[in-house]
Amino acid sequence: MARPSNFPPPFSSSDYVAEPTDPAEERIEVGVLIVGGGPAGLACAIRLGQLLEEHPDVAERLGEVAVAVLEKGKQPGSHLVSGAVVDPRALRRLFGNRLRMDELPTFGPVTGESVYVLTRRAALSIPPPPPMRNHGNWIFSLSQLGRFLAERAEEGGAMILPETAAQKLLVSHGRVVGARTGDKGRGREGGELGNFEAGSDVVAKVTVLAEGTQGHLTGVALDRFSLHGENPQVWELAVKEVWKVEKPLDRVIHTMGWPLRTGKRYREFGGSFIYPMGKDMVTIGLVVGLDYRDASLSVHDLLQELKTHPKIRRILAGGERVEWGAKTIPSGGFHSLPQRLHAPGLLLCGDGVGMVNVPRLKGIHYAIESGRLAAEAAFRALQRGETPATALSSYDDAVRDSFIWRELHEVRNMRQVFGRGFFVGGALASAMTVSKGRVELGKMRAEPDADQPLLVTDRDASYPAPDGKLTFDKLSSVFASGNKTRDDQPNHIKIERRVPREVARLWEHMCPAQVYEIGAEDGDGTVLLEVAASNCVQCGAITAKGGRLTPPEGGSGPEYTLT
Repeated sequence: MARPSNFPPPFSSSDYVAEPTDPAEERIEVGVLIVGGGPAGLACAIRLGQLLEEHPDVAERLGEVAVAVLEKGKQPGSHLVSGAVVDPRALRRLFGNRLRMDELPTFGPVTGESVYVLTRRAALSIPPPPPMRNHGNWIFSLSQLGRFLAERAEEGGAMILPETAAQKLLVSHGRVVGARTGDKGRGREGGELGNFEAGSDVVAKVTVLAEGTQGHLTGVALDRFSLHGENPQVWELAVKEVWKVEKPLDRVIHTMGWPLRTGKRYREFGGSFIYPMGKDMVTIGLVVGLDYRDASLSVHDLLQELKTHPKIRRILAGGERVEWGAKTIPSGGFHSLPQRLHAPGLLLCGDGVGMVNVPRLKGIHYAIESGRLAAEAAFRALQRGETPATALSSYDDAVRDSFIWRELHEVRNMRQVFGRGFFVGGALASAMTVSKGRVELGKMRAEPDADQPLLVTDRDASYPAPDGKLTFDKLSSVFASGNKTRDDQPNHIKIERRVPREVARLWEHMCPAQVYEIGAEDGDGTVLLEVAASNCVQCGAITAKGGRLTPPEGGSGPEYTLT
């Protein structure tokens, strides 16, 4: 059986590590550089602003730009996708008495919830398992929350640089000293166009990588400083839609079962969510583990199939799809966390290092809390008389003393048990949940998603045809994401293009944005894979399944506003 990992991409992380090359007088100097304008990075910027306000002498020492945030999207929030039902603890810790929850851009607290096990036609209601109980949590659009947090960060003095991709990690004498931004205005073959702008060296006393899932420089740093965890990281792919509806939804809904198959040979793990967004909108999404084996499986098309279920169809009846998005979710859990969350001059936080509680479907509050803790460690490193290495290592201690570490340890094998099938995995997961992790199963090994052997079925034969009202094709969905990628820029996807047909079929079906297409067949049983990189919404699935996503030109990709 073919495995995607047998056909590695033409990529070396060492190509993305460099010394600063700009003349010293042309470098952009900042105090703390934060890469990523998502919840972790913006929480870090907000907390630094609070600390610098309390210590103006430190702010003065850091110069004109004390805190800078690099954001590769058009604006903060442009690339953010989540459910999102948020545990408010981290937001309350971040803002204290400065803001109340009802002053944030929220759709309100969860007022009710239901969980269903689906078959093709039926829906069996079950009591919400403990991890899925959402009393006290609040409903958000993560892209809207991202824009709100960016405004608060700027009010605190941070400089946010949108449309700016961090391309290389700057390392000098074994210490991270910043990041180099990507060039703009290059043609498809790499030549300079009339609007060419070279990237810049942004140098900092402390660099915080908060890039989110499949973070480019985070992966480079994990390789460069040998920080990978005991288990490899594994991922899930989420595809979601936002709908305007005629009838308000009065609760959050989760489903399991259909349209996924329960047999162990398929390794299909996941479920769906449907959340209210005020009185006239809902968000619906499907999450599937990327360790699945069937090369014909498409998460986008499974979501379309899910919407044909009678119970789901009734919720959407008379409605209109207004936005679509896709993103990977790290799901390896506790044993896949890096060995350390710091390196010389560097801190790592949020989804980029796998801080996600899979059974609770929660990670945003971990991102915010880790960003806040990273800010405090970075600030400590800037103090006179402090040893930077000791100060940065205090971040690891703070995370280990936090609810992040405690809760991830309690569910440390929760994802891995489902490799044994839906029913056995469900029984083991229930035992771990009830005991809060005290049922000891040992450290269960995780296999990289790309190592799974492939099988090919006719699963795609049952996907519903797009009707443009309830079900949609991939290209119209990319349009609904607001994708802004220039057609003639260099290809940012590193992938082996001559592969066996089943590997090409996997990539073609897996991609929710129709980036890959099977091309000409060779006489040796391989095919040429065609790549439409401008369709890419930067979900990161290809990195999990055998390729490598790198940053396109800054400002490319989706323009999410409601996801």
